[in-house]
Amino acid sequence: MKSLGNILWIIFGGWICALTWLIAGCLWCISIIGIPVGVQCFKLSALSFLPFGKKVEYEGGSVSCLLNVFWFFLSGLELALEHFFLGCLCCITIIGIPFGKQYFKLAKLSLAPFGATVKEE
Repeated sequence: MKSLGNILWIIFGGWICALTWLIAGCLWCISIIGIPVGVQCFKLSALSFLPFGKKVEYEGGSVSCLLNVFWFFLSGLELALEHFFLGCLCCITIIGIPFGKQYFKLAKLSLAPFGATVKEE
């Protein structure tokens, strides 16, 4: 079921979310200081390309918290609003609810990506 979900996700616009994460990663990698943030964006781009069958667990320490604060104000809010808006659009129909749930998972992750690990379900 997760393979079918991922295929439909890619066909119906999930690649757009992966592209926005990829663009954010490239912009962060322009400076040397932003490279660790850019690498995290590339990891999350892979998750947003194939989100079905994966879950996110949150853990982390003070460094993750500090990076999440900078991330929230510089990139996180825009990405979270994008995912939240697309999730609301998907949840208009019953068929779109599973896709909306994936968008909401990505919106939560967009707010605080550092200290989060992605695992298979």
